[in-house]
Amino acid sequence: MTVNDVTAIAEQAIYTIIKCSAPMLLVSLCVGLIVSIFQTVTSIQEQTLTFVPKVLAIFLSLIVMGHWVMNSMVEFMTGLWTDFNLYLG
Repeated sequence: MTVNDVTAIAEQAIYTIIKCSAPMLLVSLCVGLIVSIFQTVTSIQEQTLTFVPKVLAIFLSLIVMGHWVMNSMVEFMTGLWTDFNLYLG
């Protein structure tokens, strides 16, 4: 196994991590922005107000996107296991 092989596997792993986490991060960002605008408009400065809507939004996005995320991770792991004999030498 060469350095190029390890680099390619690491690159695929990082790409898979970013691809799978991006929907939840974007949902959290949008909900946080909406709650921040709401807090600014109403002058409510409660620190815990942003926590509950973000958690609920992330749970809902996991329910909606969970199948796709799991398929992406399974596809990556299947690719690793099918090429396992190439990595041994």
